[in-house]
Amino acid sequence: MLNISKKNPITENIDRYSSVKNLSNRPHYKILNKIILYTSIVGLLILFLPWTQNISGSGSVTTLKPDQRPQTIQSAIAGRIEKWYVQEGDFVRKGDTILFISEIKEDYFDPNLVQNTKSQVEAKKLAVQSYGGKVTSLAAQINAIENEKRLKLQQAQNKIRQSLLKVKSDSMDLEAVKTQIKIAQTQFNRSVTLNKEGLKPLTDVEEKRLKLQDVEAKIITQENKLLASKNELINAQVEINRINAEYTEKASKARGDQYTALSSQYDTEAQVNKLQNQYVNYQIRNGMYYIKAPQDGYVNRAIQSGIGETIKEGTQIVSIMPAKYDIAVETFVSPTDLPLVHKGEKVRVWFDGWPTVVFSGWPNMSYGTFGGRIVAVENFISPNGKFRVLIAPDKDEEPWPKQVSIGSGAQTLALLDNVPIWFEIWRKLNGFPPNYYQPKSETTKDKK
Repeated sequence: MLNISKKNPITENIDRYSSVKNLSNRPHYKILNKIILYTSIVGLLILFLPWTQNISGSGSVTTLKPDQRPQTIQSAIAGRIEKWYVQEGDFVRKGDTILFISEIKEDYFDPNLVQNTKSQVEAKKLAVQSYGGKVTSLAAQINAIENEKRLKLQQAQNKIRQSLLKVKSDSMDLEAVKTQIKIAQTQFNRSVTLNKEGLKPLTDVEEKRLKLQDVEAKIITQENKLLASKNELINAQVEINRINAEYTEKASKARGDQYTALSSQYDTEAQVNKLQNQYVNYQIRNGMYYIKAPQDGYVNRAIQSGIGETIKEGTQIVSIMPAKYDIAVETFVSPTDLPLVHKGEKVRVWFDGWPTVVFSGWPNMSYGTFGGRIVAVENFISPNGKFRVLIAPDKDEEPWPKQVSIGSGAQTLALLDNVPIWFEIWRKLNGFPPNYYQPKSETTKDKK
């Protein structure tokens, strides 16, 4: 049986062996203990080193300005491809012809369509001039009618004055005849009286009676003259009304013709404007048969190909990459990190295919990374569920490599607050977000 009821120390049994004594005397145990001690001290010191909090993102290389990005050229009109003037990879300048298309719509088949439309415009312009001349002649005719009317009215008014004077003269003559009758009656009565008294002969009485009868006959004639003069006055007044009615009708008719001519003139001018619009449209459409380069660049890819192929309006034909562009990087950050990203902040960028050694918390020690600054932050979420951030090169640091191609991948680190490493480890273990802060430059701008 085992002797476990008595005291039996292990050390007493081990110390009996020489191999055990040799193990306890080896020096590397002390060295290992020192290494562990020093490593623990260095690790503890490292925990207090500064660490730059950052937000990582992934994106691609793009251009800073929208007009410098790769674009496709579309056809503004429908047509049929007739001839290509470029091939893929060619360099084209602004205004260079890329291809020629022909017309496929029946409304524009006429090769002399522009010239015929121009002839129609010229004809309508002559029609406008003709209507203008007619309006001018009618205006002159209306003036002549008004002048003639004025002269006729003056003539009729003069006749009225003459009739008034004649009526007045006949009235005076009538009064004179009446006076003569009174005198002749008085003389006749006196002759009769004197004849009865024997002072006048009978012949004198008869003579006075003849004279009285003659004067009485004159008064009837004079009354007829007075009535005739009054009738002439009435006729002259009626003539004025007739002249007004006659020449008003003539002037109204001429004005009606003038308004008709003006209406035709305005309608023809509208037709001229419409034809001129068509003429300009046809000219512009003829220029659209030649598809030209909008800016200097390289022909990347021919989207449409072949000869005789028909294309519709807005069809993409070729893709062009501008020759001059300002490089930038578009990256995407998560919605939780968006409040920490501000315009003007510094960012570290490294490109796919470029030798890089990245220390996310120590940007100054990273190799192959390039400095950038945030120039735009999108306020609306992208289809990938993140927010787009545009980054431009930092002018205060080393320029970005020219060998980077548009569209290649890129990784970014947005630099935030400086904290100790132990705090960053503690934050990561607890899943806390980076420290929320506002950059000093932006805060100062807001205060202003």
